[in-house]
Amino acid sequence: MFQFEWIEMFLFLPLPWLVTLLLPGDESKTSALKVPYFKQWHKIQQSVRSVYHGKRKSSVLLYLAWALFITAAAKPMWIGDPVSLPLTGRDLMMAIDLSGSMENPDFLLNGEKVDRLTVVKNVAGDFIARRQGDRIGLILFGRRAYVQTPLTFDLKTVEYMLKEAEIGLAGKETAIGDGIGLAVKRLRDKPEQSRVLILLTDGANTAGEIEPLKAAELAKELGLKIYTIGVGADSMEVQTFFGRSRVNPSADLDEGTLTKIAAETGGAYFRAKDTKGLEDIYKKLDELEPAIQEAETLRPQKSLFFWPLLAGLLIAFIYSVINTKIISLKGGRA
Repeated sequence: MFQFEWIEMFLFLPLPWLVTLLLPGDESKTSALKVPYFKQWHKIQQSVRSVYHGKRKSSVLLYLAWALFITAAAKPMWIGDPVSLPLTGRDLMMAIDLSGSMENPDFLLNGEKVDRLTVVKNVAGDFIARRQGDRIGLILFGRRAYVQTPLTFDLKTVEYMLKEAEIGLAGKETAIGDGIGLAVKRLRDKPEQSRVLILLTDGANTAGEIEPLKAAELAKELGLKIYTIGVGADSMEVQTFFGRSRVNPSADLDEGTLTKIAAETGGAYFRAKDTKGLEDIYKKLDELEPAIQEAETLRPQKSLFFWPLLAGLLIAFIYSVINTKIISLKGGRA
């Protein structure tokens, strides 16, 4: 879109015409003379008339140069299309358990039995896509914890890296404390905003160098809020030597520790026993920690004043050349 920043400058456009109109003209009168050599005088008169017309043409150039200078003073701008800017929302880390127990097929997805990690990828992936305006990071932990994706506004990459995660990739055990500790380390040097960790596991801490509750104390000092999610059905049928029997596949889930971690840091603990329950939890997290919905936009601006300015200077130069020739012509015929 094209616009002028100081459009009121065009009020000065008729100024030269007003000056010419208001200033007194040359009203001197000359007496008529009888010229004996009329033909010679007629030639001189034709030459003077051509000079006069040249002067009129050069005056048009001068007015055009003035109009271009006024246009440049009005600051013409080209305003580009709106460009969305990433908003600095909250720094949100997601820690996902990849221990061996995450392969238990006690969840249903689209009517089919699937393992826990498959459901987590599906539900958490939708959650990531909704977090426009937040920086999202991904931590995966098993026997050890590591950063799969650092904090970034590139939500598609985070979602892709989550889908690429495999059970046992970080070991078969569960290092919950190390997962929290790694989140604390990653968020320590970030701007002090709303820092959030969503930790999902289906077991208890069985590995790692730091105890979960000690890591929670460090998170509290940093101002990191932790929401913990325990996943796994509380009942499922399995085939045994004596036939089918019902067992609790989440017997190893340490709900007490997960509850204490959340309470210590000002978060909350959630229990997901099925796919619908896990979907509801992530929707609840959207309500507790809402993402910024209104995107900030910028319209790039490009100043164009130099084009009419250069054109005006060029025309003014041409005027000066023409005017110099007219003066020289007059001097030659004096």
